[in-house]
Amino acid sequence: MRPLLLLLLTALLAHAENPAPRPDAEAKDAPTEASEPQTPVTREGSVTVDGARIDYEVTTAKLQLKKDDGTPRASVFHVSYLRKGVDDRSERPILFAFNGGPGSSAVWLHLGILGPKRVAVPGDGTTAPAPPARLVDNEFSLIDVADLVFVDPVSTGYSRIEKDAKPSEFHGVREDIESVSDFIRRWVTENDRWSSPKFLLGESYGGIRVAGLSEHLQSRYGMSLNGTILLSSLLDFRTLQADAADPLSYQVFLPTYTAVAHHHGKLQGNRDALVADAREFAFGDFALAMLEGNELEPARKRALAARMSALTAIDAGLLEELDLRLNPSRFRAELLRQEGKVLGRFDARVAWPAGDSSSPWPEYDPSYSLAYGAYATSMLGYLTEELGWDEDSPYEILTGKVQPWNMGRGNGYVNVAGRLATALRDNPHLRVLVMKGACDLATPGDGIDYSLRQMTDVPESALARIEHVDYDAGHMFYLNPPDLAKSRKDLVEFITTD
Repeated sequence: MRPLLLLLLTALLAHAENPAPRPDAEAKDAPTEASEPQTPVTREGSVTVDGARIDYEVTTAKLQLKKDDGTPRASVFHVSYLRKGVDDRSERPILFAFNGGPGSSAVWLHLGILGPKRVAVPGDGTTAPAPPARLVDNEFSLIDVADLVFVDPVSTGYSRIEKDAKPSEFHGVREDIESVSDFIRRWVTENDRWSSPKFLLGESYGGIRVAGLSEHLQSRYGMSLNGTILLSSLLDFRTLQADAADPLSYQVFLPTYTAVAHHHGKLQGNRDALVADAREFAFGDFALAMLEGNELEPARKRALAARMSALTAIDAGLLEELDLRLNPSRFRAELLRQEGKVLGRFDARVAWPAGDSSSPWPEYDPSYSLAYGAYATSMLGYLTEELGWDEDSPYEILTGKVQPWNMGRGNGYVNVAGRLATALRDNPHLRVLVMKGACDLATPGDGIDYSLRQMTDVPESALARIEHVDYDAGHMFYLNPPDLAKSRKDLVEFITTD
């Protein structure tokens, strides 16, 4: 299980090439002191969205999770936005948003796409803003159509474990789903929103979370959702874990290689047609070759390497040497090697100097470097200077303190597609929106597509409630202005459609 734990921290919304240090094994269940309870802080604001001024109240607070006997378990930090002037809250949708990691706060969705403020990123989102990064009004916010709650799962942001609880009660697939479900139940109850339409949005590992929440909220608390949104997400870790004995991930990444190579001018022609060809190859001739393994005839391997090279712009000789098994890290180092550049993992449109250009592996992720400092600075400034939240403990933008993460699957892979399938089956009104970036080398879109295709025991009527939308950029496609505008249109349509 150790490779999967490393993958969680390095390949998803932990947003880091080098993970934070893992706590000592002896201390993993040591109780930690929660911060002192604080009074919620409410401010007023306004933003112009779609040409109309939207007034809102924003509340920064901690909600305390409790055991059955009333003993505090954890304090969950969250920021909620409620539109002012709404007479009937029962008609007003509420959207709960989560990032992933595990180990990430909700800063990326909060200040990148959904909230009334966003980080100002220049150009097409492939250039870092000059420090200090600035916030601007987000004319693409969803505050006009839904109230918004940004949640930092336990041990991220300012969320803390109470002194009589243990980290192992929260740091795991099942444990995370249960604790976040408890938060949602409590928030909905305390804010009198049981009658409101309810939506969940999860980015990256947040997709694992909201897929599980969709089923658990329904089965445990009788809370049926209106919609679940999977943004740059995954459902099955098998689609990401490169393994010589399991070539699925090599198939899943291949169409994304084609899109990235086209973006950087290494392939000519219609991108969508090229990607379609790559997808047909990946799940056709390439898949058959992977099944043959070391019995693949040399001449056939050579021909397949040439075909794969035409779809990825990677040297056919190298592909043959790699037995056609090209993982995303090697691709990031190879595509622009002659230009001395390395590609980003989260957004492969980003290409910065490689450092050691002779290394077969990238030394860093420039798309992470582009975003982390800007979002960290902006979030801390926003919380303290505009929202008035004062806390001495550090705000954990990204943290390794959630490790070890209990995958709960023995020697298997985590796969929550079955939980999403159950939610769709048992709630005939639940709709799912899948949002994918063409240049995402962290969670490529063909991965979640594959997982959804394996939901063979779900009625066609339920599968018809799954919608797909595509974007040009990467994991955080909303850094690209055209994608940001399109994502608002797609989300508004999804939330406001009965």
